[in-house]
Amino acid sequence: MKEQEKQEAKEAKQAEKRIAMEVVRLAREQAIQKGQAVKEAKREEKRISEEPARLAREQERGKTDLDREQAIQKGQAVKEAKREEKRIAEEPARLAREQARRKTDLAIEQAIVEDQEARKLKANKRPPE
Repeated sequence: MKEQEKQEAKEAKQAEKRIAMEVVRLAREQAIQKGQAVKEAKREEKRISEEPARLAREQERGKTDLDREQAIQKGQAVKEAKREEKRIAEEPARLAREQARRKTDLAIEQAIVEDQEARKLKANKRPPE
């Protein structure tokens, strides 16, 4: 019986050792989880405290972008207005050039017609051969 008692005592000791090791392991896990929870809480607290500043920066960036876009649009409107003024100022000269070109084209066409008529008359005046 002594052998069996020794064996049981040995097994009981091993079981106690396993239980003690499990308690230590669980305590470590709990400590790690608690540490992670503390870190996460600090991160969240920091994020919350920085949120107003982040929102202000984002709002300022949006305002800056809007101001830049409006300045670009204003510049484009000014350029367009200048182009339109220039086009209006140059319109009489363009019309005069176009009218002169039409007049020249008409004179050339008229000269061609007169030349053709002169050739016909000349051809008709020739004595038959």
